[in-house]
Amino acid sequence: RLARRSRVGSSPRQSRAAHAHPVTDVALLESPRMRPIARDADVQLKGGVANAGSVVRSGEYVLRPSNKHTPSIHRFLASIAGNGFTGASEPVGVDADGRERLRFIAGDVAIPPYPDWAQTDEAIASIARLMRRFHDAARSFERRSDDTWSDEMVDPAGGSIICHNDVCLENVVFQDGEAIGLLDFDFAAPGRPVYDLACFARMCVPIDDDENRPQLGWQPADLPTRLRLIADEYGLAAEERREMVQALDGTIVRGGEFLLRQVEAGDPNFIEMWNSMGGMARYDRRRAWWVATRPQFDAAMR
Repeated sequence: RLARRSRVGSSPRQSRAAHAHPVTDVALLESPRMRPIARDADVQLKGGVANAGSVVRSGEYVLRPSNKHTPSIHRFLASIAGNGFTGASEPVGVDADGRERLRFIAGDVAIPPYPDWAQTDEAIASIARLMRRFHDAARSFERRSDDTWSDEMVDPAGGSIICHNDVCLENVVFQDGEAIGLLDFDFAAPGRPVYDLACFARMCVPIDDDENRPQLGWQPADLPTRLRLIADEYGLAAEERREMVQALDGTIVRGGEFLLRQVEAGDPNFIEMWNSMGGMARYDRRRAWWVATRPQFDAAMR
């Protein structure tokens, strides 16, 4: 997925995961420091769905497919880096072959089935803190009239802050169990930070039923308490906590719509994922589960 400032050395677990999704940024590569590294030195990075098999590490960089939103996303990433936020991929440019180039972030990235170390309350809490720093840095970004953003996972209520919208475990880099970097900003778009946080909670508490959770390797946990933990660590006020639960209502009602669009478009990676997860029945089951268990989450957030 994304890549940022790299640290010397990374373990096999770090290399395979730290960049499994799509990010964005434009500006053709002309700098002499960007000499391409031999193809045989490229290492394919595992993880992700949309760009599975198309993301490689090349030395201190990550190369991945760019898209039409890359110029806006790269400008945003450069802006938050300029504000001192070091927890996101650092864009370098777009190569002549159309791939974006980002700086590799050394660390551990969890891919399904998720390892135990990534499921701890401490790991989840550290992501919430990282997201708070990210949203604070994003507030000073000045949007332009020619900016474009993905509408695939955008906050339906809109908003003025550029949000990530896809903070799942595969898009987070850890060092020593602490979240230090966000990857894959392909779905970044203006919205509300509380909605971004709700999307993260849905995927990483996770807000899901007993049959669905084990499919990704999630172990049993006190889910309402974990949702409260995220709100506490992020620093949500009382009204924002109510707004977050309401945002979860919407994301769960719309569950499966994004995947179904990719399936109908004929994307083979998403078709495989859709079938392996049980199609829309998987999301219908979660909707019914949420209706029955929502009062527990609502009470935990008070």
